[in-house]
Amino acid sequence: MPKSKRDRPVTLSKTKKKGRGQKESQVNSIRGAIDSYSSVYVFSFENMRNLKFKEFREQLKSSSRFFLGSNKAMQIALGRSAADEIRPGIPFTWKHLFLTSLPREEVQKIFNAFEETDFARTGSKATEKVELKEGPLTEFTHEMEPFLRKQGMPVRLNKGVVELVSNFVVCDEGKPLSPEASRILRLLGIKMATFRLHLICRWNEDDFELLAMGLDEDSDVETS
Repeated sequence: MPKSKRDRPVTLSKTKKKGRGQKESQVNSIRGAIDSYSSVYVFSFENMRNLKFKEFREQLKSSSRFFLGSNKAMQIALGRSAADEIRPGIPFTWKHLFLTSLPREEVQKIFNAFEETDFARTGSKATEKVELKEGPLTEFTHEMEPFLRKQGMPVRLNKGVVELVSNFVVCDEGKPLSPEASRILRLLGIKMATFRLHLICRWNEDDFELLAMGLDEDSDVETS
């Protein structure tokens, strides 16, 4: 019987000694998951939020496994090319994998239903124009007046009430948010970011299915 590609010894000689054991463990983990689950999905995301993703992953822990990241360990685990791929046709060039034995329809339903809104970060594009009109800003206390001025807002105190002395545009639709705009929107309670997951394709021993196109770029990646 030909020797399985997933049983070949893993060489990480170019990896720094400090993280070598961890990377070897990750390679084995990915290969073990390929054996344990019937389907492999590639997915991308918009406006990643680590805490929300952790909660989502925990909900599926008993039936599925996630692997994120475009790193050498994943490339070694899946194969760097069609010549050394661990299974024929497996999507080895993609970054984020979801492995499961759940039915296809259920997976799509779960991913399509997942959506979490949050405050947009600096550099994100505004989804709408936000303009504050001249007059009292009763949502802010008088202690906040110096902070608001530092954010570029034309404000003053009038008998202990924060007052906008002229109309002020916080952000314009479609334009990147400045650090000041993102802070003001947070103070106003306006959420412009939506964390979503998108299924790209599905692979199993018998089939490969493209589920979406043009969604391979992740936006607003949270790294901390």
